[in-house]
Amino acid sequence: MTRTFSLPLSFLLLLASGCTNDVPTNDGDPVALTTVTMDVHSHARPNESRVTHLDLDIKVDMEARRISGTATYSLAGDSAREVVFDTDGLLIDSVLVDGVEAKHELGDSTFLGRPLEVQIAPGSKHVSIAYRTTKGAKALQWLQPQQTGDRTHPFLFTQGQAILTRTWIPIQDSPGIRMTYSAKVRVPQGLMAVMSASNPQELDPQGVYTFQMDQPIPAYLIALSVGDLAFLPIGERTGVYAERGMVKRAAWEFADMENMLIAAEALYGPYRWGRYDVIVLPPSFPFGGMENPRLTFATPTIIAGDRSLTALIAHEMAHSWSGNLVTNATWNDFWLNEGFTVYFENRICEAVYGEDRAHQLQVLGRQDLHGSMAKLTKEGHAADTHLRLHLEGRDPDDGMTDVAYEKGFAFLQLLESKVGREKFDAFLRAYFDRFAFQSMTTDFFLAHLESELLEPNNVELDIRA
Repeated sequence: MTRTFSLPLSFLLLLASGCTNDVPTNDGDPVALTTVTMDVHSHARPNESRVTHLDLDIKVDMEARRISGTATYSLAGDSAREVVFDTDGLLIDSVLVDGVEAKHELGDSTFLGRPLEVQIAPGSKHVSIAYRTTKGAKALQWLQPQQTGDRTHPFLFTQGQAILTRTWIPIQDSPGIRMTYSAKVRVPQGLMAVMSASNPQELDPQGVYTFQMDQPIPAYLIALSVGDLAFLPIGERTGVYAERGMVKRAAWEFADMENMLIAAEALYGPYRWGRYDVIVLPPSFPFGGMENPRLTFATPTIIAGDRSLTALIAHEMAHSWSGNLVTNATWNDFWLNEGFTVYFENRICEAVYGEDRAHQLQVLGRQDLHGSMAKLTKEGHAADTHLRLHLEGRDPDDGMTDVAYEKGFAFLQLLESKVGREKFDAFLRAYFDRFAFQSMTTDFFLAHLESELLEPNNVELDIRA
């Protein structure tokens, strides 16, 4: 018997105040989301000119703690005379448009960084930006040998979410702008580089690594790590990277990873990223996990020795569908990433470990949610208890609370209870298939939900309250 929790509808359905209905339709039904969503947390103007591919050629200087090189972009937008990139603390050395030196200007500095405005001619195809990072680059975490597990070599990892990729790459840093990328990364000999892309499994003696990501992703999912790494396979499509002293323990801990992937595919369709690997970062990694495509970044604290904490892997794996495949178009829509992922994580854990394990996760999550809701309300941030947020003028990290995760999960549980699991699973699988490699807004999702799930099943919910 599946045990569930209930919350008052007034609690669950506070999606956002001022929710609108201006969603593309075709005879009343939602169609593929092709309109450009402007993002208050990016200087980019993708309605005029946007990037479609990044070719990154960089050198990682572990001693100087600096990345330098060139970011070359392919552009879409035939009539634009300017393309705008996000930067934060970067030193721009030169800018070329189609191989010719171009006029460019860095705008005023705000908490969003500085816009890099590049003049282009209508029909321009490529922009190349030579740049260097600075010591204040918030996305770059440089570790001394003593901060690592093996205490022998320095280590680097990046963290791009929400708007930090602009601190190590000049880029259009919005979750609503997707691009493919390739990269050449030069690192000190004896170290390995891995990225959120196709990855090496052995050390290159020259310290030169090449990467390819053929599926379009938003900037916050471009990730890099450099260190004394080793790799061990787990299944046909899964494996683990870690420092040499950790890798065998990590591989044992994650033995269920291939089974999790099989269970996820059985629920909501094929895994579209090739491999699913995990890198276990050094003890000073300050996060639980990050769903960088093809390569989840994970905390070593989940290496418990009894496989009891691997729900984190299920969560980050679920992001391969909810978040990486269908992505929140702006950080106001963050619940579309995390609420879906908590629901999916719970279903993976139920399939692999049973209902009791899934129920335990629900109890813990619900406790966290009630605490966060009470705290936000007490501090005068009641609006932040809504699912869709209004974060203009604020750091998008302010919206990364348990509300997006656990209240989003509760909303999806409510939908499942109204139509039944079989119909809800069919709806979610079709959702991931239909909107694969696209960005999604709350408004568009609600219109899609009404037309594809609620109306056909005669369910009435005041979801726009």
